[in-house]
Amino acid sequence: MKTAVLLATAFLSLTATAQTREAGPWWPNAEWGPTDQAGASNRITPEKIVAAMRLVKTGRVFEIGQVYERGMPLGGTRDFALRLVPAIEPTGSNRVLYNDDFLATEVGQVGTQFDGLGHIGSELRFADGSLHRVFYNGYTTAEMNAGTGLRELGIEHVKPIITRGVLVDLPGYKNVQHLEGGYEVTLADVRGALARQGIAESSIAPGDAVLFRYGWAQLWSTPAQYNADAIPGIGLEVAHWLVEHKVTVTGSDTFATEVSPNPTNGLVIPVHQELMMKNGIFNIENLTFEELAAARTYEFLFMATPIRFKGATGSPLRPLAIR
Repeated sequence: MKTAVLLATAFLSLTATAQTREAGPWWPNAEWGPTDQAGASNRITPEKIVAAMRLVKTGRVFEIGQVYERGMPLGGTRDFALRLVPAIEPTGSNRVLYNDDFLATEVGQVGTQFDGLGHIGSELRFADGSLHRVFYNGYTTAEMNAGTGLRELGIEHVKPIITRGVLVDLPGYKNVQHLEGGYEVTLADVRGALARQGIAESSIAPGDAVLFRYGWAQLWSTPAQYNADAIPGIGLEVAHWLVEHKVTVTGSDTFATEVSPNPTNGLVIPVHQELMMKNGIFNIENLTFEELAAARTYEFLFMATPIRFKGATGSPLRPLAIR
């Protein structure tokens, strides 16, 4: 209880800090400077990619993203509508024809999705008394919002993520089908799962992708269950551990990665803020790890390249684990 109170106090104190656009609680970024928009994707260096490539031993490819389709679980009022534009009349001596598609959706925030740094922010009061909505590296909505997309922190700034991936299989560790809704994964859980899998905690290195299996993907075909108000996930304890290890990206087989509702009264998706807003660490949601877990494949080459929609807050994704 004491820890929960301290966490809540820390978040509330942000509203009283004498921050300015030039300097605040999490900006300018100490690693990559005040104008950085690539966040933790900066950690994907040529050396990191070459080292990750060495993990490939058999060439087996695991699809760890969901198929995009009408009827998949969607958050809130989001929608996904794909309409076929029928084939034109055959033309030319070879009677050629073709089909097209029309897609209407929140393109970066449905299905398997890669959250960009322009997605999550916080409202803060600056030293002059004015209120500002602030995102990664201190960028404000006044600077960012262009109506037709983001002027700053668009998904196009994220570098391709080709790195070492580590799966933390929590149901495997706890010997259950899936974690219970509302369960907060502790650091002890993470360490226990890694030990069971034969992966040393000390091996988690800067630039890695650390992904969490909760077993929730088993509910994907029943959206009402998948989108339950209470879902399992990590909390701020594990988020701080990810920050300490300087990972590039995390993700899970739920729509939030973090526990919901948050057990600390008053906090709403604070893990998103801790990882993305404060530290530039990306988040991928609605993954599936059932095949990986069945194969007991916990370390692999991870590839996740967001589509470069200029000014977008996120991106659809076809993430791969290759062993």
